[in-house]
Amino acid sequence: MSRRVVRQSKFRHVFGQAAKADQAYEDIRVSKVTWDSSFCAVNPKFLAIIVEAGGGGAFIVLPLAKERFAAHEGMRPMRAVFTRQGHIFTTGFTRMSQRELGLWDPGDSSIRYFEITDEPPFVHYLNTFSSKEPQRGMGFMPKRGLDVSKCEIARFYKLHERKCEPIIMTVPRKSDLFQDDLYPDTPGPEPALEADEWLSGQDAEPVLISLRDGYVPPKHRELRVTKRNILDVRPPSGPRRSQSASDAPLSQHTLETLLEEIKALRERVQAQEQRITALENMLCELVDGTD
Repeated sequence: MSRRVVRQSKFRHVFGQAAKADQAYEDIRVSKVTWDSSFCAVNPKFLAIIVEAGGGGAFIVLPLAKERFAAHEGMRPMRAVFTRQGHIFTTGFTRMSQRELGLWDPGDSSIRYFEITDEPPFVHYLNTFSSKEPQRGMGFMPKRGLDVSKCEIARFYKLHERKCEPIIMTVPRKSDLFQDDLYPDTPGPEPALEADEWLSGQDAEPVLISLRDGYVPPKHRELRVTKRNILDVRPPSGPRRSQSASDAPLSQHTLETLLEEIKALRERVQAQEQRITALENMLCELVDGTD
């Protein structure tokens, strides 16, 4: 019997997750022209999509700083059946509760993730992301545009018939620290050569950057203990004074009188402390005598 050996990989538990509906780009007529193209390109700032238009050649550019699938948008129940030709026929309702029919081509709706290494067999299957809708094209975010704080290792922009949906690939990690093994240095935005240098036949390796600067640690709540002074909330003794001339600064005579009273009280307290000390000594002598 042959026993399958599971290959160890830091990306083994990678999984894909579709972005929320409010992060998708809807009502986009993706081009239906069949050619060797992904129909989509993306960088950390913009998303470009080839759209359907008379004569062809049209595309749109959307900013990424923008602040999933029902066959019919209505809330009433819908039904679906499979046809002999392999299509899906659905009946449902629009948002205005009008009857709506749909004919869908299931197509390929899976995204398979592989790891490429230096040792044979070089290409290793990791996981598959599946959805209900096929993709017309795909755009790939450069590594420098990923959210390394959430262990995001890839982000695809999946083109549908009339929208673009981000698909986020994440490797779950419990640690809040920057994951060096997931994020080696990657090509940055700075070109390695000028245009005239490249046209003259020169070649150079890409200028790499570290993704550590893009890491934003989670915010931890700072615990503060505040001690309140009970004297700040103690009610004043004696009758409450009215807002009158008595609130005026103390005179020199009144200040000297208060100082004398404080001095007398301090002397009285010291005398009482001496008396208590003497009584404690007498008590100790009596106890020793009885022993």
